[in-house]
Amino acid sequence: MMWKNKSLFFIFLLIAEISFSQIDDYNYSREINGVSETWHSIELPDALFGKVSNSLNDFRIYGITETDTIEVPYLLKIASEKQTDEKIDFTLLNASKKGEAYFFTFEIPSEKAINEIQLNFKQQNFNWLVNLEGSQDNSEWFSIVKDYRILSIKNEQTDYQFTNVRFPKSKYRYLRFQIKASEKPDLITAETQLSSFESPVFKTYPVKSFVTTENKDSKKTILDIDFSEPLPISLISLKINDSIDYYRPVTIKYLRDSINTEKGWKYNFNTMETSVLSSLENNDLYFYSTITKKLRIEIENFDNRPLKIEGVTAKGYVHQLVARFAEPATYYLVYGNPKANKPNYDITKFTENIPTNIAAVKLSEEKTIHKKEVSKRSPLFENKLWLWFIMAVIIILLGWFTIKMIRKK
Repeated sequence: MMWKNKSLFFIFLLIAEISFSQIDDYNYSREINGVSETWHSIELPDALFGKVSNSLNDFRIYGITETDTIEVPYLLKIASEKQTDEKIDFTLLNASKKGEAYFFTFEIPSEKAINEIQLNFKQQNFNWLVNLEGSQDNSEWFSIVKDYRILSIKNEQTDYQFTNVRFPKSKYRYLRFQIKASEKPDLITAETQLSSFESPVFKTYPVKSFVTTENKDSKKTILDIDFSEPLPISLISLKINDSIDYYRPVTIKYLRDSINTEKGWKYNFNTMETSVLSSLENNDLYFYSTITKKLRIEIENFDNRPLKIEGVTAKGYVHQLVARFAEPATYYLVYGNPKANKPNYDITKFTENIPTNIAAVKLSEEKTIHKKEVSKRSPLFENKLWLWFIMAVIIILLGWFTIKMIRKK
């Protein structure tokens, strides 16, 4: 009986040791509270993004029971926008001119609604105002949009087009464009479609500070945006207080590293996206979700006066784990291991079987995982004088034996 109890005790110690060795590969842990079903979602708190790798590969969920340690499979889900475009055929009936206005009339044979028309012109540089009207009988016309600006700029510095006319969903058999232009618009193609945009779930993050500086030599505005901690940012919205028309290319960079020199901090940035600020569109700059504590936006002013930037809003996609829990256990989320590879779980091949409505569970406060101290063996001779002394003795002995052998000869 005693032998059996000792065996069980050693088995328990072995399991505990294996469990610890798995969790010990990571730096932080949070207990998962409220596990009651097979599937649960876990929203990742902001505070942990500065402690994981940029690839987000170093998340693991472990369940500890009295007899075993379970690794829980999960999916990392990052909310993002979804856009679908349904192309709808239509036919150009006629093109005409009246005064300085050019008219293009189209027929839509189907009864489907549309909310966007893409125009493609032969001209590469233009700035026109467009009126769009709809009719059911090609006789009585109703206004859809008025004085809608379309623009195209192409030169050595710029290649930009804004020729998509967007409007509320409408259903007309006939559509008529009126374009006010000094020259005849050479329309190559026009495409109608019904676009639907499913907005993602964003989190708004507090901006610690933002500073703009003007570089007169490069004719650029440098906008530095700082956050209090590393966060997964994917959208920057700028509040620009200017009533003028503008078009400015921008470069979006994130902080790679920084060095403290005698002259102060030197920041090194990596470029992650290029975009455009235009008075024709909103001033939202989208880019691939990046964990960073500092962003830099460079705005090309060319020979124009700088824009007045009055505010900055930062947003990011919601990050969550969807996990499958197999049995009762005490579960932990562990993270913080830059050497960890991306896990390979079966559930990634069967995502269609994951329920759509699953309950969320909460994470406890973060705890630091204390590593086992690895005993460091002291060198046999810590003092180098001992080493030199032994080498000298060896040399003297070798010399003495050599002389002795020579004398014998």
